[in-house]
Amino acid sequence: MPNVTIFMPTEKMPSDANRAELAARCTRLCTDILQAALDNVHVIYVAAHHGRGHPAYVEIKYRLESLRTSSVMDVFMARLDEAITRHTGLTARIRCFGYAAPAIHARN
Repeated sequence: MPNVTIFMPTEKMPSDANRAELAARCTRLCTDILQAALDNVHVIYVAAHHGRGHPAYVEIKYRLESLRTSSVMDVFMARLDEAITRHTGLTARIRCFGYAAPAIHARN
């Protein structure tokens, strides 16, 4: 953790190069701001059939840590929002979900 999942309409999915640049930026935000270990960062793109709302939707699932305060998460989301706009041209709804370590059961 953190896992960054970005849902975008299939027809608005950016080029491979832009997705690679966005994934790299997301990774840096997770390691720099959230202080996540590089091996624990996952960035996933999901092509979606858009129904209603913002053209992109982003879910970040992360482990709660004392350093990940509300103000830190605000900075993270603001910079993530900028990166998404820059690399996709889309406005995203961003939602972050923190989980306490004892509530996480994981493999690999």
